Amino acid sequence: MKVSKLAENLVGSEIVKIGNQVNDLKSQGAEIANLTIGDLNSNIYPIPAELKEEIHKAYQNNLTNYPPASGLLSLRQAISKDLKNRWNLDYSDQEILVAAGSRPLIFAFFETIVDPGDKVIFPIPSWNNNHYSYLTGAEKVEIDTSPENNFLPVAADLKPHLDNAVLLALCSPQNPTGTMYTKQQLTDICELVLEENKRRGPEEKPLYLMYDQIYAMLTFAEEHFNPVSLFPDLKKYTVYIDGISKCFAATGVRVGWSFGPAEIIAKMQALLTHVGAWAPKPEQNAVAEYLGQTEKVNSFVDDFKEKISHSLKTLHEGIQALKEKGFAVDSIQPMGALYLTIKIDYLGKSYGQNKSISNSTDLVFYLIEEAGVAFVPFSAFGNSSEMMWFRASAGGVSLGEIRAMLPRLENALEKLK
Repeated sequence: MKVSKLAENLVGSEIVKIGNQVNDLKSQGAEIANLTIGDLNSNIYPIPAELKEEIHKAYQNNLTNYPPASGLLSLRQAISKDLKNRWNLDYSDQEILVAAGSRPLIFAFFETIVDPGDKVIFPIPSWNNNHYSYLTGAEKVEIDTSPENNFLPVAADLKPHLDNAVLLALCSPQNPTGTMYTKQQLTDICELVLEENKRRGPEEKPLYLMYDQIYAMLTFAEEHFNPVSLFPDLKKYTVYIDGISKCFAATGVRVGWSFGPAEIIAKMQALLTHVGAWAPKPEQNAVAEYLGQTEKVNSFVDDFKEKISHSLKTLHEGIQALKEKGFAVDSIQPMGALYLTIKIDYLGKSYGQNKSISNSTDLVFYLIEEAGVAFVPFSAFGNSSEMMWFRASAGGVSLGEIRAMLPRLENALEKLK
């Protein structure tokens, strides 16, 4: 069958492939700690009770027709108020766009800014920027990052590549690493963006900054910083990605929002009218009501992130204990989001009869079979398949499952020679 060139060369999700293997084995009765998906087990982490109640009310009140293309005014006003109270950011309802989660908004921003051949800069590892670049025909500039900088790009990494770029895509706390920018790191990057835009002439496209802070409320000991709070002059160049999916454990409720310059937001809205990627009206109404209950929101988030932090800390301590025993593993202290960054450096090791670990995906499937644990290799986020770093997500498993998995992991690693 003949298909478009875009469809023919589109790469499917490696995470989905791993997840399918896990689900197949679990259906056969296997005990597997699934640390792959950036999702949440809703039986362990249910959405806020007040939000659930408001969703029920909205359906009972028959709020089931089309929402406005930009999102319910009541929701955009609630978001505007929350941004001011929480981050001291001033955005009117005309500068906010609501959609069915963050993905349509990221895609719409790419489509609004990027022409085929335009340069887009993003770090690796990072979530899905490589695929959005492909879909828009961008010239992608992938910035290699290092564990020394917590797998985040710093200003010195970015500076040589800013010339002629139209988009710099950043995320903090970051998916897949669970790490986040310090105030100084982000300040240095923001200064670069301002300098580059000051250098450009009026006929040139600006260098826009996409700042994905979908995990901003899920931070542990560190403080979350954002570009416009640090540098108000960046407001005309910055588009934020945010929403409820992570902070309210509401990945399936599908309410996300973007905020930025009104003219950019209007173009994104126009594009999404042709896609129809609106958040359902009942859920929008419910989120508008819930966001106004600030004390209950903060109480829920504090409890939720304490539990996630505990799971991540337990996993981190388990990996560090294996390291102390001499295993070729390491991990980076979790700072935010749902993720722990883990190194399992067994490239080239052998097991069984003439079987070996030739890349990170081989190790993933070996550990699924032998240890009953599934991680995502950084190759799913743009890195080389020989890079032996992995994302572990704590959202889909209980603390007990993490504890039970660690001895199985140790036993499996002992078998690699």
